[in-house]
Amino acid sequence: MSSSDAPLVLPSPALVVLIGVRDDVRAAFAARHFPPEERCATLDAAGKRLTAGQPAVLNAPHLTPDARADAVLLARAQHVPAVAVVLDPDGHDPDSATRRAVAALRAGLGGPDAPALPLEGFREVRRVRRPDLLPAGGVTRVPLRPDRRDLSGPFDVVGDVHGCLPELLDLLGLLGYAVQGEQVTPPPGRTLVFVGDLTDRGPDSPGVLRLVGGMLAAGTALCVQGNHDAKLLRALSGHAVKVTHGLEVTLTQLDHAPPDARTDACALLAGLPHHLVLDGGRLVVVHAGLPERLHGRDSARVWSHALYGETAKGELDAQGLPLRLDWAAGYHGQAIVAYGHTPVQAARWRSRTVNLDTGCVFGGSLTALRYPELVTFSVPARAVYREAARAPLPLAPGEDVPPGP
Repeated sequence: MSSSDAPLVLPSPALVVLIGVRDDVRAAFAARHFPPEERCATLDAAGKRLTAGQPAVLNAPHLTPDARADAVLLARAQHVPAVAVVLDPDGHDPDSATRRAVAALRAGLGGPDAPALPLEGFREVRRVRRPDLLPAGGVTRVPLRPDRRDLSGPFDVVGDVHGCLPELLDLLGLLGYAVQGEQVTPPPGRTLVFVGDLTDRGPDSPGVLRLVGGMLAAGTALCVQGNHDAKLLRALSGHAVKVTHGLEVTLTQLDHAPPDARTDACALLAGLPHHLVLDGGRLVVVHAGLPERLHGRDSARVWSHALYGETAKGELDAQGLPLRLDWAAGYHGQAIVAYGHTPVQAARWRSRTVNLDTGCVFGGSLTALRYPELVTFSVPARAVYREAARAPLPLAPGEDVPPGP
């Protein structure tokens, strides 16, 4: 928890919950730092703003966990952070009329570092000891991590690489990227975007991580996290995971890589967002898919859908694996959604979604989407590095055609 009267940096959209004893202090603080439309008197009003993707501020004492519980539930339902802004919890010589309320507030916060608030579900906690000293304009809003609407491209979105470094180099050459060693120079103005699953099964996952990491550092690429990337991160962080589905290949390759390869891999994978909203909201890049209502949101549920998609609970496919549901069949959003995760025979368009996982590691191809041109490019796999547990999905008539404007 931050404890300062320096300018507050708050995520947006988020539900900001003002916590403090004195009504006049909270009201003055809210009026000074938040525009009228953001200040909500009820949970219903806050919910309407959050549904529209707009920040909301609740101004009430919120002195007890019970008083805060509904706000936390609202933020969770809206897949946005709940942020507690605690105003002057120490009281600063409170008079007799407020002394009991200050004691209740202190008890509710759980001590000087307020550990109770994160346990209640608050993503962030800000403590302002002297609200009257925070300068006007002292609240800064920063977009949630997936929100890169400021980046307009053009982009080249690459499907699941799965350690296939030779094919990645072939594809970069086809797209006009100049590669010298591990330095990659893009065509003027273009940026690579990877849909995740950089690793596992293929011949050189460490090489892929080095190449992509270098491009991320240089600002010439973006990348979202895939389920294989998340599992590798857990393994490298010391968590118990099942070393299956190609993870054993990556770990063996890392054993023979330079000593800093594991540390660098952890830093790279931990820094990846679960999805990206680009070009003013017109393009979404995600690993396994994401319905429109979750675009730009940030929660455990969003992370899970972004990395794993939807599966039928308790149902297995012919190979005994969880039955994956085709989320794209019900997508009616305006944004183009580029994703991977489920291998297809060729880039598959459904509505305004495109699946770019063309099964390179299984002997298929590695595919990229040029955006905004909506043209795909593919290079064939050089080998079958792993036999597929599932056959790639065939294309139905018309699924090879991108949507109109």
